[in-house]
Amino acid sequence: MTEYDMTEYDDHQDPVPAGQDAEPMTEHGMSRRQLLRHAGWFGGAVVLTVAAGEVISHVAGPEDTAAAAPAAPSGALRFVQVSDSHIGFRGPANTDVAGSFTEAIDQVNALGFRPDFVMHSGDLTHLSTAGQFDQVRHMMAGLRTNRVFTVPGEHDSIGDAGRTYRQIFGKGTLGDGWYSFDTHGVHFVALVNTLSLEKLGHLGNEQIDFVRRDLAGLPSDTPVVVFSHIPLFAMYPQWGWSTDDALKVIALLRRFASVTCLNGHVHQLFTKTEGNITFHSATTTAYPLPKPGRAPAPTPQVVPARQLKDALGIRTVGYRQGDKQLAVKDERLA
Repeated sequence: MTEYDMTEYDDHQDPVPAGQDAEPMTEHGMSRRQLLRHAGWFGGAVVLTVAAGEVISHVAGPEDTAAAAPAAPSGALRFVQVSDSHIGFRGPANTDVAGSFTEAIDQVNALGFRPDFVMHSGDLTHLSTAGQFDQVRHMMAGLRTNRVFTVPGEHDSIGDAGRTYRQIFGKGTLGDGWYSFDTHGVHFVALVNTLSLEKLGHLGNEQIDFVRRDLAGLPSDTPVVVFSHIPLFAMYPQWGWSTDDALKVIALLRRFASVTCLNGHVHQLFTKTEGNITFHSATTTAYPLPKPGRAPAPTPQVVPARQLKDALGIRTVGYRQGDKQLAVKDERLA
């Protein structure tokens, strides 16, 4: 699985991925076709607490200090999700993405508790170069946690179908980088739906068969958390904010009492509940993107520098086993 013991960080440089995009490059360092595949808020870290089959989430903010951090129930699992750091991006939407990702890491480290693990849900880099991947890995080595997991975004697959990403972050994974693991009585599944740039997102039959086999032996009362970069629901297909064959996986998840699907890609907070399954789209640490349908394309948005952090969002989501509704509260972090 894609897991890193941060106490045994291995420093090495990997080869530059082969192949270049033949289309003209925009000021953001991507072809126009690739740029249209983007997704955008400048954001923080989503913290999930899982206890006795219950999932409670909120976006971490400065108030989550050692003094203010909520006490976890005995035996509870708490982990952090960060997403869409886009290391290597150059443009007016955020002139220092490395600096804002550093702030997100500092935010995680100031939570007042040590997360059981941190998940980066994709687009670690902007152009999937070996140097960008190495920079992300060095930065995440500063996280105060024992384990870091990742899934790739489409920006982590440019030019080489994700080979460089897998060389650095794919140790122990299956197929094109998918895997699963168990901890604290919760089953986690990490999926890859970013390798087909022409039909984002897409899982493919081999990966769907993996999910079928992986879930087959689990009791129906097992809490399940699914990570992917692109949403597994049709948030806005016109912009590639959906996964065309996700319903085949959703059907396999229907028998479980509690399922939480966490994604990145869209760079904004969004929650959707369908029966037993709740979908949470995470914010980003890079640059704002428009709301669905409010612009011709999901291109990086420029706001006045002093307002950039005003776009930071915080969401508190409470879930109790047996409830039919989520308790959701959204606030600006600033």
